[in-house]
Amino acid sequence: QVQLVESGGGLVQAGGSLRLSCAASGKIFSINVMGWYRQAPGKQRESVAFITSGGRKNYADSVKGRFTISRDNAKNTVYLQMNSLKPEDTAVYYCNADLKAVDPNYDLYESDYWGQGTQVTVSS
Repeated sequence: QVQLVESGGGLVQAGGSLRLSCAASGKIFSINVMGWYRQAPGKQRESVAFITSGGRKNYADSVKGRFTISRDNAKNTVYLQMNSLKPEDTAVYYCNADLKAVDPNYDLYESDYWGQGTQVTVSS
């Protein structure tokens, strides 16, 4: 059973920083893309940033220059360093991974997994 477990959310004042982590565990063969999404109350879930296995990164315009995504392939972990936080960054942040894993029959399959979400609240 593959799981993504996030940590690092919390309450911070505007201008502050937080670092989110997401660790994938289970019978994982390889991870292609890992990314972060967020969903604010009353809004649709949106992509924040993603990083490929080769290290290519992409950011939403709203976070460029403030957020940095990175990953540790040996630990199957992705990070999101968030600096200069704004009240509009307040949301539940979700980790996502597109990966290949081994099922109980030892067959390889590819699927998309989500973490449980971690709350980030930025006060003004």
